[in-house]
Amino acid sequence: MRASAVGAGVDVVVPDTKAAREATELIRDTTGELVYHHSRRVYFFGALQGRNRGLSFDPELLYVAAMFHDVGLGEGARRSGRRFEVDGAEEAKRFLRGHGLPEDSVRRVWTAIALHTTPGIPEFMEPEVALVTAGVEYDVLGIGYDDIPAADRAAIVALHPRPDFKRRILDAFTEGVRTKPETTFGNVKADVLEAYVPGFERGDFVRTVLDSPWAE
Repeated sequence: MRASAVGAGVDVVVPDTKAAREATELIRDTTGELVYHHSRRVYFFGALQGRNRGLSFDPELLYVAAMFHDVGLGEGARRSGRRFEVDGAEEAKRFLRGHGLPEDSVRRVWTAIALHTTPGIPEFMEPEVALVTAGVEYDVLGIGYDDIPAADRAAIVALHPRPDFKRRILDAFTEGVRTKPETTFGNVKADVLEAYVPGFERGDFVRTVLDSPWAE
């Protein structure tokens, strides 16, 4: 590992391992600049939030999880029939097993990606799981915005810009799950499809219970 300053006043430990370097190359070359820059920001913001919370985490695992967390939005996963989070987690699992990482490390990364849009649970799990969600929530939703100093935030965004990010990430979410709307039942992506896909009807949990084949 090495300490790498991402900008003036920001000193974040960035992995310098074969797996981390190859994850960077893979995501940069296969996802496009929107997801690449977002994923890198998720790592930096997650790492800074980990420091704020006094959490000890494995930078390599946090980094790989952050880099793969939105891979499931890509075209190759759009007919999988699975939640995009699971598709991304499965890709990360294959990648890490190919690099010989221990199964417990693979499990942490898989869980971090699979749960990154499920609020209220990751924060109570391993630091890597908690901090991927923290990084995503910071970059996409602005949760805990003032927890990171403005100078640090500006340095990270200068390194990984976010032009028109709000509209573009919502477009990416829409396209990523449009072909498998059933996977949005009970999760935040139903909000996205309801807002952007004409004719989409979200699943109703109460109706599902009442209309089940059970008599009572």
